[in-house]
Amino acid sequence: MSERWETDFGAEGGLFRTLRAACAKDWADYTWHEFCQQLSAGTLPLAAFQRYLIQDYLFLIHFARAKALAVFKAESIQAMVDKTNAISAILAETSMHLKYCESWGLSQAEVLGTTESAETVSYTRYVIDRGLAGDILDLEVALVPCSVGYAEVALRMLADPNRKVVGNPYQSWLDTYGSDGYQKLARAAAQRIDDLGVSHGGVARFNMLSATFSEAARLEQRFWQQGLDAAR
Repeated sequence: MSERWETDFGAEGGLFRTLRAACAKDWADYTWHEFCQQLSAGTLPLAAFQRYLIQDYLFLIHFARAKALAVFKAESIQAMVDKTNAISAILAETSMHLKYCESWGLSQAEVLGTTESAETVSYTRYVIDRGLAGDILDLEVALVPCSVGYAEVALRMLADPNRKVVGNPYQSWLDTYGSDGYQKLARAAAQRIDDLGVSHGGVARFNMLSATFSEAARLEQRFWQQGLDAAR
């Protein structure tokens, strides 16, 4: 029997699930990385989480830029509207993220004064490069591992027998990505990949799209790993 996180996103036979299955090991290494397991158990060192929080803020800035590129690449007026709304939501999230960082002992000045890590640069520029080089499907395939992957991490944590249920210092992170609102957003992102796969020839382009999806998953792994490396 498939786990819930294998069936919650995308349609059976759709492009998203096909991409996910084609890079199953990379995807599993991303969505159940040691960083995520320690988050679930409540044992992640504070320094690791702080490093992640700062770089995640810097990542969000480029994520908004990638969504702006998606407006330009969009295939319809409605898609342009949807992506414009997404940009507004991400920019609002950056302000909330700074406040969240403060609750973890990171001042706004410290966050804004930190430079992007090599992991952040490589991931964000890769996504934007795929969008610049290709069409809307290429860009969305590079973006979707982030959107859906975080939702899957939350589901895995909720099902984790080793999860610290009471007194987990990282419960607020799980509350965010395990929420109905975020899970709905992730399902919509997977559905969009399925829809674009039909309208933009996903089957004929599968090898290239699969390479993009797999690389994004590997870059997500490195993004988690930088937190653990900072703590060590």
